[in-house]
Amino acid sequence: MKPIKVGLLGLGTVGTGVVRIVEKHQSDLESQVGSPIVIEKILVQNKDKARSISIDQHKLTDDVWEIIHNPEIDVIVEVMGGIELTRSYILEALSRGKHIVTANKDLMALHGPEILSKAQEHGCDVLYEASVAGGIPIIRTLIEGFSSDRIMKIMGIVNGTTNYILTKMSQEGADYSEVLKEAQALGYAEADPTSDVEGLDAARKMTILATLGFRANVALEDVDVKGISAISREDILYAKRLGYEVKLLGIAERQDDYISVSVQPTMVKRSHPIASVNGVFNAVYVYGEAVGETMFYGPGAGELPTATSVVADLVAVVKNLKLGVNGKQEKIAYKEKKLKTDEQIASKYYLLLHVADRAGVLARITQAFAEFEVSLESVLQQPNPSNPEAEIIIITHDANKASMKKVLNSLEDMEVVKTIKSVYRVEG
Repeated sequence: MKPIKVGLLGLGTVGTGVVRIVEKHQSDLESQVGSPIVIEKILVQNKDKARSISIDQHKLTDDVWEIIHNPEIDVIVEVMGGIELTRSYILEALSRGKHIVTANKDLMALHGPEILSKAQEHGCDVLYEASVAGGIPIIRTLIEGFSSDRIMKIMGIVNGTTNYILTKMSQEGADYSEVLKEAQALGYAEADPTSDVEGLDAARKMTILATLGFRANVALEDVDVKGISAISREDILYAKRLGYEVKLLGIAERQDDYISVSVQPTMVKRSHPIASVNGVFNAVYVYGEAVGETMFYGPGAGELPTATSVVADLVAVVKNLKLGVNGKQEKIAYKEKKLKTDEQIASKYYLLLHVADRAGVLARITQAFAEFEVSLESVLQQPNPSNPEAEIIIITHDANKASMKKVLNSLEDMEVVKTIKSVYRVEG
């Protein structure tokens, strides 16, 4: 049986996992696809670097063109990361008829339509299961498992770093800055954690999920993004008292063919299954018109979980190669993108206000909500010995985003409102 030869771009954490799985599970893989799968060449920056696995030195190269221009290599697995340079390599590989498996969510979020179009033009497969939620097979599920349903909502914890930070803040009462340092020491957070903590990593993943779920080309700039760096111990404490957990959620919703996509800190009712997803784990909740509620949970990163998704895609490509059906992927984004206006985006909101501690203040505040037709579910005045100002907690009923903006502008103009300390979406 002629072996299927693979070029691997990158031998970091995930690349190492791919080599381990392909070597360890070779007999299983061969029985599934009918041929040996051989990693022919591996692109590395330094061929002499010490590694955690034993690699034939002849397989290593620091010249990417040795892989892309090699006529014997059928499939290229990209786990090197990066955007523009990686995009040029993948487009060149596709033009030479090579199939692509990638774990690169940044690349697919920004250039997915271009890459998929190029693949179709040259009869190639591009699979990218590992780009979102590591070991959770959510992309294949959205494309195939929900193909007969109409997805109305996707809500996900898709960044393990922020979920680890918020879990520690909730369980231990720690400050954000303390937990961030701990996450960096453990390797969960980068030295520059901006992409994670400001929500950009999650936004790129939600761009991919929303495109697949709603079958429209959602762009990164369509995602409304807010990170977790402003969340305080006080926010977490009040959320818990009210029966909520604070999570950084990606939320994509559809109503009457109009869609909205956001990433934001959200207060989730403790009874909702996504509220109990802790640590570095990920979860994606999907609501379909026919099936109702489903949730997919598992490790969102790591060497072997992510590599498992990569190798599953590799197996799918090889099976297509054997059947002669590469490049026959259905068109993912065939619907016109219609974005909701602020008047169409509705949710409950939580507000924490620091206000002057005197009579009549609460009446003025509730009047501002009434003026813009935002109804209130609950209003609490919370004593705080460490704060000389009064603290008022408000949870609204469903309100549209435009009305809430007007309410917040009105509150900012009131001299009795000293600080709008927090504003979060409420789910569940």
